[in-house]
Amino acid sequence: MTSTFPNVSISTERLVLRPLEESDIEAFAEMMNDELVTAWTSVPQPYTEAHARDWITELAPAERAEGRGIVFAVDEFLTQRLVGTVHLRKTDWRVRSTEMAYVIAPWARGEGYASEAALATAHWVFDDRRFERLELRTAADNTASQQVAQKIGCISEGVLRGAWIARSRNERGEWADVRTDLIVWSLLPEDLEDLGDMGEQRSGAGGYTSYADWN
Repeated sequence: MTSTFPNVSISTERLVLRPLEESDIEAFAEMMNDELVTAWTSVPQPYTEAHARDWITELAPAERAEGRGIVFAVDEFLTQRLVGTVHLRKTDWRVRSTEMAYVIAPWARGEGYASEAALATAHWVFDDRRFERLELRTAADNTASQQVAQKIGCISEGVLRGAWIARSRNERGEWADVRTDLIVWSLLPEDLEDLGDMGEQRSGAGGYTSYADWN
């Protein structure tokens, strides 16, 4: 098996996961300027359309081509609006392990889209790509991201003390760096089996479909 991820689209009950495209630049930049995204990620602030263009047209495709990971745009099936992204990164092909991260647009939060997209990605990477481990890392105070990890069946493995720099508004309303702990989560193929029908119903992703050679 080659040490790169294929160019694919994954469909769930409500979502389509696909490669990012230039038409996503405006919506992607808007999403990455959200307060919560700025607080919990390391993206530039402010996040410009030039940043989005570089990521979508060069950096993300290079990550897939070089075998380091893959980035999925997540669309709402009915409206085709950009719900968010799922990113597989730090991929180790010998160990068959990769790390998952996800971002959801403000308008799409509270609908279970993050867990649906993450669970579909997990099924794909285990069933289709034959991986053996997914890892997630969430900032200690990022409860929304932790809830997603729990919903898809992840097991909390421990805390990396002082391992991340989050951001918060200071008294002047400016962004300031804040050191925080990271919680490490893992998901193995047998964890998805244990999740069973309940997880499929909750996420809507039980019958995901993968389409190769996305155009």
